[in-house]
Amino acid sequence: MMQLTVNDKVQLEKKGISAEKVRNQIETFSEGIPFVNLEKAAIVGEGIYKFSDNDEKMLIKYYNSFPENISILKFVPASGAASRMFKALFNFLDSYNYKQETFHEYLARTNDKSMEAFVNKIEAFPFYNKVKELIASKTSDENEVIFLFVEKLLSEEGLNYGFFPKGLLPFHDYIEYTATPFEEHLLESAVYAKSGAKANLHFTISEQHKEMFLKEYAAIKDRVIKKTGMEYNISYSFQKSATDTIAVDMDNKPFRNSDGSILFRPGGHGALIENLNEQDADVIFIKNIDNVVVPKQMEILANSKKILAGVLLQVQQKAFKFIEFLENSSASEEELQKIKIFLEDRLNVRFIENFNSYTIQEKVSVLKDKLNRPIRVCGMVKNEGEPGGGPFWVKDSSGRTSLQIIESAQIDMSIENQAAIVKNATHFNPVDLVCGVKNYKGEKYNLLNFVDIKQGFITGKTKEGRELKALELPGLWNGAMAFWNTIFVEVPLETFNPVKTVNDLLKPSHQV
Repeated sequence: MMQLTVNDKVQLEKKGISAEKVRNQIETFSEGIPFVNLEKAAIVGEGIYKFSDNDEKMLIKYYNSFPENISILKFVPASGAASRMFKALFNFLDSYNYKQETFHEYLARTNDKSMEAFVNKIEAFPFYNKVKELIASKTSDENEVIFLFVEKLLSEEGLNYGFFPKGLLPFHDYIEYTATPFEEHLLESAVYAKSGAKANLHFTISEQHKEMFLKEYAAIKDRVIKKTGMEYNISYSFQKSATDTIAVDMDNKPFRNSDGSILFRPGGHGALIENLNEQDADVIFIKNIDNVVVPKQMEILANSKKILAGVLLQVQQKAFKFIEFLENSSASEEELQKIKIFLEDRLNVRFIENFNSYTIQEKVSVLKDKLNRPIRVCGMVKNEGEPGGGPFWVKDSSGRTSLQIIESAQIDMSIENQAAIVKNATHFNPVDLVCGVKNYKGEKYNLLNFVDIKQGFITGKTKEGRELKALELPGLWNGAMAFWNTIFVEVPLETFNPVKTVNDLLKPSHQV
């Protein structure tokens, strides 16, 4: 058993982490995290809904009839830094010396397609004019200009974008001004995530960036309110230090820093289930900070979101009626069968084979448990080779089957039938969710009760030249929502426009 020193106990207390949690995490390292067991890919007709034009119009109409009476929140994970987005540019600064070779010679030497594309369309970037002002008249040598452009874009002496939060970078050029993803999310919320004339948004950010977000809102507030006529209620939270996870050495003992303290690492986006759990709204839209659109795509996006929310509200209302009936009435076999069919057909719940042999009381107990859960409706786009978790039917260690969003790291691709299931998958998850987190009485669920702690990730890292193992918590839309009721709906590919690399800003979906 792990022995904690006095200093260790003080460190844990400061972080708000219990010794028991640390021991459980070390046990997880020792036991390992099993791969999931894929039963089959979720496809249209078998786990994924695809609606007709008429059905979509009806769902939009259904959703539009609600917003005046319900509270709506847009929840945006926004703590990501821009450094990964500019990885290719940082590599360029490290490997290019304009005094020793021309840019064309550099391309010939490195075959750097990212930099070639960046320079070829450099004027199309929304930050082009800002950077040009910084290097104006400094040099006329085109090779040095390219180097200086990248340097001024990323460095602290320039715009410092390499160290910005991604949500505050200029993404879209409207000529009179450039708009950040933060601003675009505010504009979006006014179209599909508003309650009357109020739009509520919650951003999870890094604590060091809060002043930057506040300053940005002060700068754009008048423009956004004038455009939308909305009253904005914006809140922020940070990933809790208590959700950090312990790192261990290769013998599964706590990895210690040079000062003797235990190394803890952020637990990944799954830690945000705690932030989500603190939000109180009837309908919660979840979407990543870098997935935004320009005005020409807003109608497609808004309609898609309203369809997902319409599905949620429609199914939720029926689930509420059924759970209230079971709580307050004596049900017949026929009525229980009707509820079972609803759970199977609309909420993708699967029952064990001997369910029909249960007594009425046993069936009522199972049905109440299945109904009384948060609901998530997840948009799925056709797989076009983009990264992202996939929708699958998964069988757990007890033999129970459920719909899950699974990342590739959770799958043992060395097993032939598992690799074949992945190969036949047709859709992936673009982080496009609409959630119902309250029960039929309007009481909020404790979302931490619906997390599958066995769906985390163990990864290998190094620190100070030493190998270590790190633990990521179950992802927010993966294991953190594993025991929710889940609905997958096909949505248009146009609704998915992430900016993972700087060159993604060159795509038509980000050109105004």
